[in-house]
Amino acid sequence: MLPGWVIFASAFGYLLLLFAVASYGDRKNRGPGALEGGWPVVYALSLAIYCTSWTYFGSVGLAAQRGLEFAGIYIGPILVFTFGMPLLRRIIELAKAEKLTSVADFVAARYGKNPTVATIVALISLIGTIPYIALQLKAISSTVGAMVNPSDYGIGSGNLYFLDLPLAATLVLACFAIMFGTRHTDATEHQDGLILAVSMESVVKLVAFLTAGICVIWFLFDGPTDLWQKTVENDLVMSALAYHTPISRWITLIVLSAFAIIMLPRQFHVTVVENRTPKQLKLAGFLFPTYLVAINLFVLPVAIGGLLTFGGAGNADFYMLSLPLAGEMPVVSLIIFIGGFSAATAMVIVDSVALSIMVSNDIIMPIFLRRKLAGRAGQRDDFAKSLLNIRRSAIFAVLLFGYAYYRSTDSTAGLASIGLLSFAAIAQIAPALFGGLIWRRANARGAILGLTSGFVTWIYLLFLPSLGGPDYSHVASAVLGFIFPGSTLFTAPDADPLVNATVMSLLVNTAFFVVGSLTRNAKPLERIQAGIFVKRHSRSQFATRGWKTRISVGDLKAAISRYLGEERMQRSFTTYEQSSGRKLEDEQPADMALIHFSEQLLGSAIGSSSARLVLSLILQKIEDASSDTAWLLDQASEALQYNQDMLQTALSQMDQGIAVFDSSNRLTIWNRRFRQLLDLPESAGQVGFPLSDIVTTLIQRGDIAPGDLSQTVRHFLTLDKPFSLVLGGGERIIEVRSNAMPDKGIVATFTDITQRVNADQALKQANETLEQRVAERTAELTRVNRELAEARAAADEANIGKTRFFAAAGHDILQPLNAARLYSSALVERMAQSDNSPIVRNIDSALESVETILGAVLDISRLDTGAMRPRLASVALSDLLERIETDFAPIAREKRLKLVVMPTSLRVRSDPNLLRRLVQNLVSNAIKYTITGKVLVGARRRGNQVIIQVMDSGIGIPPSKFRTVFKEFARLDEGAKTASGLGLGLSIVDRIARVLNHPVDLQSTHGKGTEFRITMPLDISRPAETAAAIAPADRPGQPLKGLRILCIDNEPKILEGMRLLINGWGCEVEALDCLAEAMAVDGRSGPPDLVIADYHLGDGTGIAAILHLRQQFGADIPALLVTADRTPEVRSEAERHGIAVQHKPVRPAALRAFITQISGLKRAAAE
Repeated sequence: MLPGWVIFASAFGYLLLLFAVASYGDRKNRGPGALEGGWPVVYALSLAIYCTSWTYFGSVGLAAQRGLEFAGIYIGPILVFTFGMPLLRRIIELAKAEKLTSVADFVAARYGKNPTVATIVALISLIGTIPYIALQLKAISSTVGAMVNPSDYGIGSGNLYFLDLPLAATLVLACFAIMFGTRHTDATEHQDGLILAVSMESVVKLVAFLTAGICVIWFLFDGPTDLWQKTVENDLVMSALAYHTPISRWITLIVLSAFAIIMLPRQFHVTVVENRTPKQLKLAGFLFPTYLVAINLFVLPVAIGGLLTFGGAGNADFYMLSLPLAGEMPVVSLIIFIGGFSAATAMVIVDSVALSIMVSNDIIMPIFLRRKLAGRAGQRDDFAKSLLNIRRSAIFAVLLFGYAYYRSTDSTAGLASIGLLSFAAIAQIAPALFGGLIWRRANARGAILGLTSGFVTWIYLLFLPSLGGPDYSHVASAVLGFIFPGSTLFTAPDADPLVNATVMSLLVNTAFFVVGSLTRNAKPLERIQAGIFVKRHSRSQFATRGWKTRISVGDLKAAISRYLGEERMQRSFTTYEQSSGRKLEDEQPADMALIHFSEQLLGSAIGSSSARLVLSLILQKIEDASSDTAWLLDQASEALQYNQDMLQTALSQMDQGIAVFDSSNRLTIWNRRFRQLLDLPESAGQVGFPLSDIVTTLIQRGDIAPGDLSQTVRHFLTLDKPFSLVLGGGERIIEVRSNAMPDKGIVATFTDITQRVNADQALKQANETLEQRVAERTAELTRVNRELAEARAAADEANIGKTRFFAAAGHDILQPLNAARLYSSALVERMAQSDNSPIVRNIDSALESVETILGAVLDISRLDTGAMRPRLASVALSDLLERIETDFAPIAREKRLKLVVMPTSLRVRSDPNLLRRLVQNLVSNAIKYTITGKVLVGARRRGNQVIIQVMDSGIGIPPSKFRTVFKEFARLDEGAKTASGLGLGLSIVDRIARVLNHPVDLQSTHGKGTEFRITMPLDISRPAETAAAIAPADRPGQPLKGLRILCIDNEPKILEGMRLLINGWGCEVEALDCLAEAMAVDGRSGPPDLVIADYHLGDGTGIAAILHLRQQFGADIPALLVTADRTPEVRSEAERHGIAVQHKPVRPAALRAFITQISGLKRAAAE
């Protein structure tokens, strides 16, 4: 057995864990990342607070005696959360709409917010739950007593002789309940932390129960087969399994549990008050029944194992704990103890919190408020702290009542019998609650009589006998036998006392409820509430801004702040102002809509009946407040008047005229538009004015022929056959349509169709010349379309011509530029130490700028013509970003900027060259327009996509210029002052992005920096393994001397420049100017180390020359194709033959790097 300190430390540590989880839940849901709809899974698991120590221990004890009877209390909840979901959803909707915080508030709100009804329901909930709390205390004390000896720690002996184990548990749980549930006054504010802790408790007890079942079946016994074989051989076990539970008891258990899952204080709190969204309830409809099934899977195996192990000796309720103790499994025993402790403590904490709200709102607060609000001085008090103190005291009182009941009852009573006692008490609320939802005539008198009579019957038949009083079950049997003569169900010697007492109390309850409701008409407020609860009318139907009271908005705010606090009051009124779309001034009078809102808001803190009492007393203090008091007492008449006013307003706003005539053809109802359309005098607008007199008025005015009186009246009386009245000589045409009324009268509608008739006539005239006008318009449209097509074709041709010019001229322009660049690079190297070195470098820099500009223009041309097509492949971003860092790190260092390139292992699907060009332009721009700070380049994954981000701390771009910067030659004023350029970089970025289908997003803050994001698809395929070895890097100082290079180009100046440049690097250069010379090369002289050839040679291509030389020498000679032709076909052909490509004008640094790479490969092969 484990030491006692481990048991106490584990129990106390578990309580601290629950408190920590609750605190985390509160912080999480108050933070910025809080879920507005809460956590549906947490809500569903919190409903499992229904499974208390009765489930954990009592079900096993009941199964050890009566077999499957334990399942009855779970069938009811499963039926409610499956077939009864519409009813549950309706209760939650009503509670949210009325801001109700407890079952007492709910029932009282249905019956006109009657405080007596609320008090009775609160008392029933309180007294009915006390046995349930005592059940938990018994479970805690019994399990702790089984694990340790309390007297070893001075509990119940010595100086602590007055403190027994149940009392110590009561005091500890009371302290934790106060910390959990009384942190704020508004009971409608969701206690997310408490619910999160309860859901965790549900998981703990489920895991513990499943652990117990597994240990019993597979550790104490040799599996299910062995357990069943021993069960069949044991008469005690078979008698328990064969126990026949009467159908009447099955029905009673199912009905009581169905009522309990809704009306138990803790269940109403977690199911109704803590619900946020329909999504939570929908998930609970599946998850909660599944949980109930799961936690009961091993009830029978554990009960059977207990009977087989102990032979029926000991307390069967605690077989769960006794079995692992007997099997010397200390760790399993501790887990099961924590599970049972969790089941009991969570129920006690939540139940005591829910009961404290009911006790404070519906029992203590009405008395407290009447005394405090009796004088004006009392109204200035702040009640928020008083309310919290009342609830804290109520928690202590509730738990102490439970302890007192535990000490007063028979200690041998089973846990299940104590739980069913509470279920029967809570069931007394059912007739008033469910009857109020379906029976409109039910009123407060019936509810009070039914609740009182049923509760008194329960006390007489069940509660008093549980305290050791006489057994009055024979009284119930005799009464039920008289009511149901000829039936032995209630009068047999073995009749179930629980069934008799439950049926008797509910029959008395229902009978008094019905009789009481029938003996008095419902009060006006009760009728209004009945309309809301039975037909689910919205409260807004009975409130309007038009009715003012004499209480000011400021007085109303002051009264509410005393209960909710200033901050909560201001927040609620601000929300109301936003939802209603108006500003509330403190000095203005409050209207009825605001009174309704204030009543519901106040009800969330002190209950609906107490809130009505507070508002009534406040209004009574206002001078000449008789009208306000009358409104509170009789809202039904005002609602009726409001509906009449709304109907009259609607009729007056209609564009049609409406007139209702009775069976005698006399006017009864009409609207203003009726008299306007017919231009009738005021004398015609009176009740009882004959229809014939109206027609006579029209005849006298000349609108109807004198002999048409009777015919016009007949037209009026002909149903569903419209006719027209032509008034004012044709200036106005009225269509009249008549329909029947239920009292044999008629309702006539009058519609002005003058414009419609005029439109018809105009349409007829227009149709006569329609064909001619259509032909004219068609010809004109055809001509315009033809001119537009010609103009568009000319524009397209001009654009294509421009593009072709750039593409064709590109080669001719680049050839001399390439030669000039080669000469200038050679001069830079040869005159690096001379006095003319700055001049030479300036020339080289100017040529490089021309090369950059021309390359950008040609790229734009190729992108616009579609000549640049992407060749998609798997691209490793690590290699690409490393090259970016290598290229731009020196430039960043020169500007004293920090270039940060984040490492990555991602691969994308893209064109490697175009993607590199795109990123290069963005990084170049970032460095160019950043004065101080850093440039950050990195990539991150978003699902199946990858985003490359280029961020800088530069000058930024104003939001109004986001589109402008992507246009050709567009530069912002501040950018032009910061760095030089032409404004082509982002234009090329935009075009490449469209070619690659990689969207580019721009985010920038002017003066703080810019961020570009490139989105591209992630490559999820495995990267291909490259067989070729990576060439060694160009190490500084690696000699190129003696390397034989063959250059082929049809431009003599380019050949000369190439020879000068490459000779300067120590290489031996041989120059050829056409394909024919390449064909004539003698193969006996040995192959060159490298062939550099132009593509266009005049008499052939450089690729043909390279292939011939390889064949001539019988060797795979490394080759480089230097060309101004940037088409993808040329590059594809070169790569197909293993030939590298560089575009003119050639960059000397890139050329030398390639030659150095070839030299390194040659040296590596030689070694």
